[in-house]
Amino acid sequence: MSDIGGTYDFTVSTPMGEQTGTMVVTPTADGNGFDGELNGTLGAMSIANGTINGNTLNWQMKMNMPLPMTLDCEAVVDGDNVVGSIDAGMMGKMAMKATRRT
Repeated sequence: MSDIGGTYDFTVSTPMGEQTGTMVVTPTADGNGFDGELNGTLGAMSIANGTINGNTLNWQMKMNMPLPMTLDCEAVVDGDNVVGSIDAGMMGKMAMKATRRT
């Protein structure tokens, strides 16, 4: 699924309330992975280790605020919509959703 590229508006339900922003996704040349960046109310985070398996995406991000930690993310793409979760370790799993705008 190499058609995941673009800019998405996202919302994540966190213990500190809803966090919003944009996520830029850039597929790799072979179409099996992706990278990008998430820019939100808590700052910017680079997408690392992005993999594509059918319509399921998996990736990691390193968060610095409010605590430094690695976030493990998984989401399912359905057209321009993405629904998934972000595992924040001791803070638990947080629901995320996104809609492609470009």
